[in-house]
Amino acid sequence: MITDFNTETFPKMLLRHAETIPSRMAYREKYLGIWQEITWAQNLEQVRALSCGLSNLGFNRGMNLAIIGDNRPGLYQAMLAAQCLGGVPVPLYQDSVATEMVHVLNDAAIGFVVVEDQEQVDKLLEIKDQVPTLHTIIYQDPKGLTDYVESFLHSTHQIQTAGEVFNREHTKFFMHEVSKSQPTDLSIILYTSGTTGKPKGVSHSHQNFMRAGKEACIFDNLTYKDNILAYLPMAWVGDHLFSYAQAMAAGFTVNCPESKETVMSDLREIGPTYYFAPPRVFEGLLTQVMIRIEDAGFIKRKLFQAAMNCAKKFGTQILDGQPVNFLNRLVYGFYNLTIYGPLRNVLGISRLRVAYTAGEAIGPDLFRFYRSIGINLKQFYGQTETCAYVCLQPDGHVKYDTVGPPAPGMEIKLADSGEVLVRGISVMQGYYNRPDATAESMDDEGYFHTGDAGIIDHDGHLRIIDRAKDVGKMANGKLFAPKYIENKLKFFPFIKEAVAFGDQRDTVTAFINIDFEAIANWAERRNISFAGYIDLASQADVYVMIGQCIDQVNEDLSVDDMLSHAQIDRFLILNKELDPDDDELTRTRKVRRGFIAEKYGVLIDALYAGKDEQFIEIKVKFEDGRDGQISGNIKIKNAKIVRGSPR
Repeated sequence: MITDFNTETFPKMLLRHAETIPSRMAYREKYLGIWQEITWAQNLEQVRALSCGLSNLGFNRGMNLAIIGDNRPGLYQAMLAAQCLGGVPVPLYQDSVATEMVHVLNDAAIGFVVVEDQEQVDKLLEIKDQVPTLHTIIYQDPKGLTDYVESFLHSTHQIQTAGEVFNREHTKFFMHEVSKSQPTDLSIILYTSGTTGKPKGVSHSHQNFMRAGKEACIFDNLTYKDNILAYLPMAWVGDHLFSYAQAMAAGFTVNCPESKETVMSDLREIGPTYYFAPPRVFEGLLTQVMIRIEDAGFIKRKLFQAAMNCAKKFGTQILDGQPVNFLNRLVYGFYNLTIYGPLRNVLGISRLRVAYTAGEAIGPDLFRFYRSIGINLKQFYGQTETCAYVCLQPDGHVKYDTVGPPAPGMEIKLADSGEVLVRGISVMQGYYNRPDATAESMDDEGYFHTGDAGIIDHDGHLRIIDRAKDVGKMANGKLFAPKYIENKLKFFPFIKEAVAFGDQRDTVTAFINIDFEAIANWAERRNISFAGYIDLASQADVYVMIGQCIDQVNEDLSVDDMLSHAQIDRFLILNKELDPDDDELTRTRKVRRGFIAEKYGVLIDALYAGKDEQFIEIKVKFEDGRDGQISGNIKIKNAKIVRGSPR
């Protein structure tokens, strides 16, 4: 189905798929326990009705349409409907609190919003007075909204019904609007996570995402016969590339889970052939596996260990098509039948041909684990400003410490400072209504300045070290790359998040967030009683176990040419999880390093003052929206430095 996308737009691809593969599934959604299917032919009719209904309400070319909710076929259709009319969809993070939405809604001058359900409607009603341009809210799920009488509220069913009438009265309208769409037209505005300030709108044309989607599909041989599970935020650039641009390029099926809670069970039911997950998801899957192995009997544990040893030796070589002798292939094949295959099936990834991870660097041991059991897991690299499309790892040439060479149609080079510069088919038109910010990030040669520090190896593969602004120097003048250290820590299933400090300091210290589920299971099997997260995080046994993880990281760092001097000297375990609602993480779970350093300054001072514990009061936001605080003494422990390493 892939064609020349230099002249194509998303609405025109919708027409193409409805004509060439009308009976193939465009979307599947699990609703009330049953998978509902929408073919490409049905998709066209539903998008046509929604487009005409929106036009009937006054949505016109050049307007922006906000979209808020979990992954739903109707919300992807709303994107298409806006584009069919020459409008621009603007997805927002569905878990944002109401006040966080105000900036984006005002910045994009939003008049129309399509939302999933009552939760999102209530958020918009709370802030409507703060968004003067907002005049129309359309909801998909009517549950709980029966008694809402506001005249600006409409259901999707009402809009599509009115659109069908409009289409019968204006039979040429829809096709005429679609025919006017051009590749250079603005197709989407995606807002950055706002790590260091207010989120900026990133403007992408149809050809930006169409060409990135096409080239990525060709790169991995994706066709209309493939299918993917769409469960990550629609406002995130990765979902827009995988679940929208590539799906529209190849015509493959997008599956939407019933809820966040059922993602893993839905994954097992679907058995996708194509899959994306950030490292934390792959870490979580491995944590589940290791917990189950810990609970297994002695024989099963020994068999699993033997299988893993075999996988480490030969799994990646077999996956990459490298020579492995017959006997070792035979042993690997036995374990594939008895261990690896059932394990992949339990995880719901038995049918995967290609899997990707990105967003954060993935620990090499975690990466190696999945590839060793036969999962073609690869890394890619990109930003919101580049359609998440800069580097891809080709089959047979996957390195654990790089993100691959430049993707087709892309160029990369390093500035004198080591910053990665990018130019090519996926680079944005600019920041929405921010020519000043655009000029700061784009140079005269058309290179986008990514803000990442990297190295290009002798094979032309890019290795990302850290965010350029976060790369610093220790007091001795040697390199300090906190994200590199943090990613090593987060490989361990017991560590959910970590924040390292060391810039302009003599030593490196770290905050640790424990993974409550993993450590709770660990503690219960050892008859360690605890009352909750705060209690568990302060347990002496937990500190010992986390200390052992840090000691292992220090051993790894001791032989690292780049950061052998940056071993962790002292650490503490925070008595709360870092949370986007407390502004400590972005909605894509990136650490707000500066904010954390300010908020927890008293703890950082205690780490470097040699204290054994420190009292702190922390402001938090509860799930029901109330503000509160927690307080307590945080223990501080020393880590084991590997002697003889360069310091």
